[in-house]
Amino acid sequence: MISAYRPGTSPIHRLAAGPKMAVLAIAGTGLFFVTGLAGTAAALAVAIALYFLAGLTLRDIWQVLRPLLIVMVLLVLAHAWLNGWEAAFAMGMRLAALVLLAGLVTLTTPSSAIMAAIETGLQPLAKLGVDVEKISLALSLALRFIPLIASVGAEVREAQRARGLDGSLVALAVPLLVRTLKMGEDIADAIDARGFRSTRK
Repeated sequence: MISAYRPGTSPIHRLAAGPKMAVLAIAGTGLFFVTGLAGTAAALAVAIALYFLAGLTLRDIWQVLRPLLIVMVLLVLAHAWLNGWEAAFAMGMRLAALVLLAGLVTLTTPSSAIMAAIETGLQPLAKLGVDVEKISLALSLALRFIPLIASVGAEVREAQRARGLDGSLVALAVPLLVRTLKMGEDIADAIDARGFRSTRK
């Protein structure tokens, strides 16, 4: 399964993919203009509230944030060293809000709808000979593959921890790489089986 989509009937689920992605782009840009702890905390609170509006749970929020948790902590520590703790926490909450908003789109929008929206947005490029179908497929797969790889990484980590190998980077990286390559091959085979790589009119 390459989709993180959670079926539902919430207002966010019913919103079309195009407007949803446009709002994400606008909100993501707007977040960079939000400063201070109060403003970034409010933005993070809104992002979390949207998850509950969509009928999602704290578990969904955790699963979205968990893959990037270590990176976010390191960024906050580096930012604190350079600019102080207040600016660091504001940056961390801004980043968390952005990640949650992006995750909300993938959790409430089917892959097919995301691809259709990307194709529509890129349609003007088709007049220049650009294959917008392949671009939309690549972007959609990238969007879906990130949470999938994070999930596989968590499974591998748990398995290696049970074997007492949780401290070994190689024991984590090698099976993760093998499983990721295998998933890539399976997806490529599925694409070929549907004739997507052939010339389509």
